[in-house]
Amino acid sequence: MRQLAVIEAPSVLGLRPSGVEELPRALLEAGLLEGLDAVRAGRIEPPPYDATRDATSGVLNPHGIAEYSVRLADVVGDVLDGGRFPVVLGGDCTILLGNLLALRRRGRPGLLFLDGHTDFYQPSAEPNGEAASMELALATGRGPRLLTDLEGRGPLLRDEDVVALGFRDTDESTEAGMQPLPTALHAIDLDGVRAAGADTAARRALERLTAGASDGFWVHLDVDVLDDAVMPAVDYRQPGGLSWGELESVLVTALGEPGAVGFDVTIFNPRLDPDGRIAGQLAECLRRALAGS
Repeated sequence: MRQLAVIEAPSVLGLRPSGVEELPRALLEAGLLEGLDAVRAGRIEPPPYDATRDATSGVLNPHGIAEYSVRLADVVGDVLDGGRFPVVLGGDCTILLGNLLALRRRGRPGLLFLDGHTDFYQPSAEPNGEAASMELALATGRGPRLLTDLEGRGPLLRDEDVVALGFRDTDESTEAGMQPLPTALHAIDLDGVRAAGADTAARRALERLTAGASDGFWVHLDVDVLDDAVMPAVDYRQPGGLSWGELESVLVTALGEPGAVGFDVTIFNPRLDPDGRIAGQLAECLRRALAGS
C-alpha cells in the first residue's frame, strides 16, 4: 500500500468563487483520511480571482491559471519524487493542468477522466470563459497557447492516452457548439458504463491506459459524474449520473492499478451541503477507494 500525500488546491480561477474552494476543508473535516496512511503535503493558495474575461484568450484568469499550474506541479512533483501517492483536493477542474504538468515533466502521462461533462469547450463556445469547462481540451493542446503549452511542454496529453468515462452531456455540449472529441480519445459515456457495468467499464478503460506507451496515469474526479439525486452540491447540475456504488467500483479498480500515479477531486461545493451529509458520504466513498491504493 502506497503512502498518500494530500495536497490542498482550492483554486476557482477556472470557475468562480462559489464555494468550491471549500472542498478540501469539508472533506478533511468529514474524515477523509481516517484510517489511511496519509500525510498532509501542503496547501497552494491561488492568486486573486479576476472576473474580467481576458480579451486575447477569451478565458477567465488565464495568467493566474498558468502560474498556479506551475506551482501546483512543483508540489505534486515533490510528492512523486518522495515515492508517495498524491491526492489533490480542489478547487475547480483546472487543477488538472498542474497535476498533469508534474507528470509531463517526468514523461508521458495518461489520464482517466471521470466527469459528468467532457469539458472540451473552445473559448468561443464557452459562454462565461470558464476554463473549468475546457481543461480536457487544454490538456490535449486545444486552446490558447498560454494554457496549452505550459513550460513549452504542451500538449500535456496525447489523445490516445486519455479515457473519458461516465459523461452525460453530449446533447448539451453539441447544442452549445463545443468542438467534438477527437477520434483517438477513448470515450465511454454514461450509457456505455451502464451497458457494460461499472466494473467492466473501468477495467476496459484501464486496459486501454496500461496497454499504451504512457508512463502511468492520473485519475481525475469531478464529482458531478455522480447522479444529481445523490450529488446536488455542484454548480452545474444535470439529470442522471453514477450511483455511489458505481463510482466506488470504478475508483477501487482504477486506484488499485499499479499504473495509477495520482488522484484529484474537484467541484464539490460545501455551501450547497449545509448539513454536511453529502460531504460525509463523499469522504466515505473516497476513503474506501483510497484504502486499496
